Amino acid sequence: MEIPVPPPENLIFVHREPNGVAFVIINRPKSLNSLTRSMMVDLAKAIKSLASDDSVRVIILSGSGRAFCSGVDLTAAEDVFKGDVKDVETDPVAQMERCRKPVIGAINGFAVTAGFEIALACDILVASKEAKFMDTHARFGIFPSWGLSQKLSRIIGPGRAREASLTAIPINADQAEKWGLVNHVVEGSELLKKARQIAEAMIKNNQDLVLRYKSVINDGLKLDLGHALALEKERAHEYYNGMTKEQFKKMQEFIAGRSSNKTPSKL
Repeated sequence: MEIPVPPPENLIFVHREPNGVAFVIINRPKSLNSLTRSMMVDLAKAIKSLASDDSVRVIILSGSGRAFCSGVDLTAAEDVFKGDVKDVETDPVAQMERCRKPVIGAINGFAVTAGFEIALACDILVASKEAKFMDTHARFGIFPSWGLSQKLSRIIGPGRAREASLTAIPINADQAEKWGLVNHVVEGSELLKKARQIAEAMIKNNQDLVLRYKSVINDGLKLDLGHALALEKERAHEYYNGMTKEQFKKMQEFIAGRSSNKTPSKL
């Protein structure tokens, strides 16, 4: 199934599929999907709306044309940086981080500065071979406020992060995969197909557990290992204590009903 071509007037395009996958496309290709203030507000609203929509189970975020997102439109820099970085409701990264549902980033091209930060707010990244990640904060005198200075070092290591951020040298798709920044690199024509494949694999699982599992992983990453393990134990006890005898019975029946010689398909 192909997603519809976003109409030019829809700078943030949302497409829901009947299986529970929702696509959000940043759609300003002539400006490499740079974000105006109104686009930031619309992106934040789109994520918030999908997060509260019970029919949506996984969100896939991508861009039109040659870029995923080239950052904030600098013609609106003062309006954006002195205002919206403080407003959670119009902050797309804050809304992504609040979203309980998995968010898959399909990085089709340039992910630059704020666009890089939006990518880092996704739970899983799939990149086309043309993708490039670039942090130009230091080049243009912009202070990071959507997490790049803290998240990147935790993913690829502090030395690599310092080099990427202090030099503004791009990280290509192959390097990003080697460093663990992205999960998969595919041909551009296969990008949304791969992202959808991962989303559909998630949808086949217990949806309550998918939400809880994402939450405990992401919340645990904010803690040291000892406290993270305690968090896992606490939430496990909370989960099992909340289950009824009927739910335990259904779990046992489900496990017993699965063929013992059937192995999960590869992603």
